[in-house]
Amino acid sequence: MRFYFLFLQFLLPPYLFANYQVSDTLTKEYKYEYEHNLNLKNTAFPLGLLTLGFFGIESDGIQFVNKKIRNGVTRSNDKHLNVDDFLRHAPGVAVYVNNLLGIKGNNNLKNQLLIHATSLLIMSQSVSVLKKETHVKRPDGGSYTSFPSSHTALAFANAEFLWQEYKDVSIWYGIAGYTLASSVGVLRIWNDKHWTTDVLAGAAVGILSTKLAYFVHEKVSIKLNKKNKSVVIFPHYNTKQLGLSCSITL
Repeated sequence: MRFYFLFLQFLLPPYLFANYQVSDTLTKEYKYEYEHNLNLKNTAFPLGLLTLGFFGIESDGIQFVNKKIRNGVTRSNDKHLNVDDFLRHAPGVAVYVNNLLGIKGNNNLKNQLLIHATSLLIMSQSVSVLKKETHVKRPDGGSYTSFPSSHTALAFANAEFLWQEYKDVSIWYGIAGYTLASSVGVLRIWNDKHWTTDVLAGAAVGILSTKLAYFVHEKVSIKLNKKNKSVVIFPHYNTKQLGLSCSITL
């Protein structure tokens, strides 16, 4: 039962922002730019994956399917493929390569770095908490940190980042990014490191982390612009703790 309460803790936060409305006193420019609101329409897919992942922890039926998929894969798998260690970074790297090539995204490089860092921070902390609280054993028996897949979470966070930056340039950026991310998820199952529901939950955490990062960035930017303030936010790491520092100039 504690897993269901944990699930609700991760389900509810996006909808705390779902009914946020832009003030009528904002300029038309700000109203036009505000496009990353969190609502059922743009979070239904990842929340569905996350729901399935959580219920798979205690559902005998879903666990049976997990084991069937795992047994089918391991019977035809004679070696592990470690390419997923590199593929998980590829969609994110593509954003910065495009910058070098002069292909402009929806944000400048400074804001891209800030949004990306925020996304990865949210993703890593969420995955860390879930792994610790759920204590799910990996298929290969290596450890009790199976749920959710951190490789998959990172891959999908990067894929959503690539899509959000270049969705107005070409739909193929989204297709390429999500194809690479899906490949990472498949390889985690192939390498016997995760159950299928671990991968689905990892994908959900990654997508939601990036969506939340864009929402927070946009909401803060609009309010600061309205009040003629400037802000600098940067991540920090001291070998034990990861966090964000913020400096606001009035």
